[in-house]
Amino acid sequence: MDELELEFELHPRLAADTFALGDFPLSRLLLMNDAHYPWFILVPRRAGVTEIYHLSSQEQQQLILESSALSQTLADLFQARKMNVAALGNMVPQLHLHHVVRYEDDIAWPGPVWGVAEAKPYTLEEAQQIRQKLAALLLGEMDFHWLEY
Repeated sequence: MDELELEFELHPRLAADTFALGDFPLSRLLLMNDAHYPWFILVPRRAGVTEIYHLSSQEQQQLILESSALSQTLADLFQARKMNVAALGNMVPQLHLHHVVRYEDDIAWPGPVWGVAEAKPYTLEEAQQIRQKLAALLLGEMDFHWLEY
């Protein structure tokens, strides 16, 4: 573990709005607590990083690999019409990539998901069911490690 990873702390807003699922070699995987959409977030475990270009070249490549593997897994698992992947950071400056599974019948289609409706929280049981669905597909994927919650 390097110094930047040792100093890593999840932004309080991300911590409050998500369930921490596990870690890829670079990024923490979070489930957004909004049952309107299967919505996941990757956060590189690097202190003080707000932009992709703040990562080393190797870390940038690793982030793309993790994002691509996650996107494909989610698209297959949830039969996505479209995967929306975005790094905005206007409200939360810590670098994080949203991965939102979209359907033509979701409440925000075809627009962005932000600000359309209040979040519909998962029950703990629902969040655990999503975790179990992902478990089989992420098992062995890039040394993914599950977190306890």
